Amino acid sequence: MQSITDKILTRIRRNGRGHAFSSKDFLDIGSRASVDHALSALTKSGEIRRVARGIYDYPKVNPDLGGQLSPDYDSVARAIARKNGLRIEPSGAWAANLLGLSTQVPAKIVYLSNGTSRVYQVGKQKIAFQRVGPKELLPKSGTTTLVVQALRHLGRDHVDDTVVRQLRDRLSPSDRKALPRDARYTADWIFEVLKKIAAD
Repeated sequence: MQSITDKILTRIRRNGRGHAFSSKDFLDIGSRASVDHALSALTKSGEIRRVARGIYDYPKVNPDLGGQLSPDYDSVARAIARKNGLRIEPSGAWAANLLGLSTQVPAKIVYLSNGTSRVYQVGKQKIAFQRVGPKELLPKSGTTTLVVQALRHLGRDHVDDTVVRQLRDRLSPSDRKALPRDARYTADWIFEVLKKIAAD
């Protein structure tokens, strides 16, 4: 019979390297105290690492040098959100980065949130949760919110056919189709871009 630590490690490995989590993600396996003890033991053994207060990851490893890579900041942010029962969506330069429209990681990664505004330190990187009203967080599609935020960051004058083509290639057909439906009340120029991305 597997111990709680073994069960937790099995799930961590199943989720793959780079995935971030907190003790709350394992409370179906054991009590809070037993889960905390297991995560502490796995951290000490080097199986996982602590990347922020109460947040851990199963680190990716550099295939050539063998060292651990930086955390997956989006996975870390989503682990923080799950831990605190929040909805979040990437915003600004970070949204553009996640969609491949920018290669630069911003000095402060920003997420729109329905919770209290707060900044989390993850190593040398800052992750900010910025409280917004419900209209800023589109209810149906996280992908649509991500695209809208990226376009808003780039600005109308910097969104051309190349950007439209990049987004068409990046998104699945179902995600493309959802864009104009889920963002009909966004700015007119953004809505027109979304229709172009969604077009067959």
